[in-house]
Amino acid sequence: MSSFLTIADPQAARRLFLARSGLVLSGAAVALLAGRDALAAKSGAAQVGDARILNTALGAELEFLRDIGYTHLDIHESDLLGELQRVVTACEQCRLSKTRTQVVYGVGSPKADLMFIGEAPGRDEDLQGEPFVGRAGQLLTDIIKAMKLTRDDVYIANVIKCRPPENRNPEPDELEACRPYIRRQVELIEPKVIVTLGRFALQSLLERTYSITAARGQWLEYNGVKVMPTYHPAFLLRNPAAKKDVWSDMKKVMGELGIGG
Repeated sequence: MSSFLTIADPQAARRLFLARSGLVLSGAAVALLAGRDALAAKSGAAQVGDARILNTALGAELEFLRDIGYTHLDIHESDLLGELQRVVTACEQCRLSKTRTQVVYGVGSPKADLMFIGEAPGRDEDLQGEPFVGRAGQLLTDIIKAMKLTRDDVYIANVIKCRPPENRNPEPDELEACRPYIRRQVELIEPKVIVTLGRFALQSLLERTYSITAARGQWLEYNGVKVMPTYHPAFLLRNPAAKKDVWSDMKKVMGELGIGG
């Protein structure tokens, strides 16, 4: 008969998987605190490998659990996005922390296949603490709906988490200070496609200089994830004729994700 032991502590889970065991991992893959150590066990049970014992006492503990009849470990997935949000909310790495009303972290499904990344919060976002809630946000919502999705189906974030005063362009050191946060969000969400909205989002994520006019509509890549650059919705409010270009880009995204047109 199989016996199951539930482990809710992510730190303990990490130590357990660094040790050798004769136990079997069952359940969903766990994104570990190190970020890149996620286990590929999404379908069915997977045998834990014969890894080197890094902690002798822990190895002995695992052997004890096995000897008394436990055959499976069920690891609870921790809220790593929530943990990151708490870190970002307390961030004071750049001058924007002095003028913000609140941090604008991100919103949507933590398991989204599609992630939209914008530039920085505006006035409405700064007041409400949610990205893309003003006029440009409503236009983005309309685009998402036209793609036969909802905001709950996707994940939306910005490369800058605090509003620049008077909605000025982000400074290079501000982008640099925030870059680890957006990259960690991408790592945790693991989207299949990223849509970057505007020049700063594209350049900050990929750390390369681009002309958004030249880059939009062309598939790029970030750490193995396909990236579709397109215009920011605020640009579309000023230049409605460019909406057709963005819709052309979104149809490519829909095709990549297998969303019926």
